[in-house]
Amino acid sequence: MISVEAKKRKDACMTRVFVAGAAFAVILLIAFVLYVVIDGVSGMTEKMLSFGPQGLGNMFFNTIYLVFLALIASTITGIPAGIFLAEYAKKGRLTHWVRMAVETLASLPSIVVGLFGYLVFIVMTGSQWNLFAGALAVSILTLPLVTSVTEDALRNLPSSYRNGSLGLGASHWQTIWRVLLPACFPRIMTGLIMAAGRGFGEAAALMFTAGMSTDINWTNWDITSTSCPLNPFRPGETLALNIWALRTEALQADAAQQAAASSAILMIMVLTFSLAARYLSYRIDKKMGGNK
Repeated sequence: MISVEAKKRKDACMTRVFVAGAAFAVILLIAFVLYVVIDGVSGMTEKMLSFGPQGLGNMFFNTIYLVFLALIASTITGIPAGIFLAEYAKKGRLTHWVRMAVETLASLPSIVVGLFGYLVFIVMTGSQWNLFAGALAVSILTLPLVTSVTEDALRNLPSSYRNGSLGLGASHWQTIWRVLLPACFPRIMTGLIMAAGRGFGEAAALMFTAGMSTDINWTNWDITSTSCPLNPFRPGETLALNIWALRTEALQADAAQQAAASSAILMIMVLTFSLAARYLSYRIDKKMGGNK
């Protein structure tokens, strides 16, 4: 028999191990962020921050715009898929194949998705590289994540949510739309944040779909024009693609500085988006809970 003192010592030892692991992860993240940001900011120039041909402003906008389009595509496909698996799907062959398809999509290499996107969204449609094709390719990569997070969020809600709503006379769909989805919104938002992070840093899938060039005229707001910033069917190089190109193909003398500046801007963008999305999720969850 193990004595009480031995159990306490073992418990304290394991607690220290877990705390050390968590602290190491936090320290590693802080060190990584500080290194990237400081290295990039120290070499930034006013020319790099411009929206001209030699600046990073256009790629900054392309990155945000592409992630926005990808999140829309992921939301309108991934959340309904998660609702189906959690609320409507019954055990059977169809559900088994749907789950296997989701798991297979989650394990696909991004370069393979990029080639698929090139063949389907570019070659088969007879179009050129464009941001919309890149967003669809990224949405394929993030679809399994959004679907799984939505399904898990709905399944982990207490049964009293469903029973209370149904007991008041609400239909199944009204229960999902009015009660269950709002209740698990913070967890779904976490999945969308993770999906956005994948989109911010994706490069392999975008090489074949979004293109490696950008021609934006900020005075042209005709959305049908190929130089309009809001035209989703124009080529658009993102910051992640720019970093890859600068570190592998660029011949400029300041290529390393531009790559470091792009990395810093991308890091700050991801952190800002994550913090803003989590704050929004917190405020909505607090408001729905009856607190101001």
